[in-house]
Amino acid sequence: MGILCGGGPAPGMNSVISAATIEARNSGWDVLGIMDGFEHLIDGRTEEARPLSITDVSRIHVQGGSILRTSRANPTVRDEDAADPDWRLHACLESLQKLGIDALVTIGGDDTAFSASRLAETAAGGLRVVHVPKTIDNDLPLPGGTPTFGFETARSVGVQLVNNLMTDAITTQRWYLVVAMGRSAGHLAVGIGKSAGATLTLIAEEFPRDEPIRLSRLVDVLETSMLKRIAHGRPFGVAVLAEGIGLRLPPDELQKAMPEAERDEHGHIRLAELELDRLLAKQVKDRFKERGQKVTVEGKNIGYELRCAPPIPFDIEYTRDLGYGAVDYLKQVLANGEPGGMVTLQEGHMVPLPFGSFTDPETGRVQIRLVNVESSSYRVAREYMIRLDREDLEDPEKLRPIAAASGLTPEAFRDRYGYLAEG
Repeated sequence: MGILCGGGPAPGMNSVISAATIEARNSGWDVLGIMDGFEHLIDGRTEEARPLSITDVSRIHVQGGSILRTSRANPTVRDEDAADPDWRLHACLESLQKLGIDALVTIGGDDTAFSASRLAETAAGGLRVVHVPKTIDNDLPLPGGTPTFGFETARSVGVQLVNNLMTDAITTQRWYLVVAMGRSAGHLAVGIGKSAGATLTLIAEEFPRDEPIRLSRLVDVLETSMLKRIAHGRPFGVAVLAEGIGLRLPPDELQKAMPEAERDEHGHIRLAELELDRLLAKQVKDRFKERGQKVTVEGKNIGYELRCAPPIPFDIEYTRDLGYGAVDYLKQVLANGEPGGMVTLQEGHMVPLPFGSFTDPETGRVQIRLVNVESSSYRVAREYMIRLDREDLEDPEKLRPIAAASGLTPEAFRDRYGYLAEG
């Protein structure tokens, strides 16, 4: 059995490796740990795999990171100009065959899940693959709202950081704009913002999906939240934003913000390069500067600080279950001749999802679980945010101090910012 990790790190990866290795060894299987995801398999470098024993993994479950490291190398990239457009997939299979691997456990997010399914499909029975869903973004479609492993640890660490920033904001009377990871969904941003009691949280899901998010609208939301706080005599706060908002900016604004954007092997813009936090901080400061007002606004990205944190007990227990379940499922697919799938935990029981059952029929990719902005949980999150709402505009006593903080008359303020409270 081989084990590899793909995509970005997440707390609990070592725990999956440990549990899967121990159960496989106890079942009489040999285990090889494959370094750096699919990278060396694509290159045919079989020497980048090493045997794993129970002794090697017996205490790694409490550690962050991955002893096998990880990479974003993508074996599903097609080379249309090559004699074999899918040569990367075939190279991976050839490398695995040389290593004597006929069962593979992949640990990763939606891209790695897609690679795992394509590998099993291309192998046509020559390789059984089981995928363990991992991402701090919590955007894989696990049944029953079950979180992806690593999410709860990342949220816990993120809340500690935001709490510290809020204390600093109160102490120094300033604002922090915090960007949290979440390329496709805003679960982590909402989870951190709601738990830490951040002033407000912004995620892409709250905006209409069929149109881009204008930078000016984001700045309006932040600016009016700050003005409302100022009107209440509290000129400080922390706003949490999901990084995926950056991908919803209009192409012209995105190109202007990052004209030489680098993309990874899956074609994704490296959102860390956008520096959405600093971009918005400058825009907000410029708004106040135009009115002759001075505010201190600092941008802060807390993505990388969360990914390799030691897992909290929830994620350790969860990932030990998943690691064991992956090997248990492999035994099943080897016995029944099935290609494999993704292992999930539902109400304390392991429930495998065969490849193809969790993909989007339109794109062929793994479905994305978005934040349900119609849910009671999200409604509670919104209720405790400090944001401009309809009542602020309709109640003259509430509107007057907010408008005064902006230097506008109540009527002019309503005309300028009233659209934010619509819908």
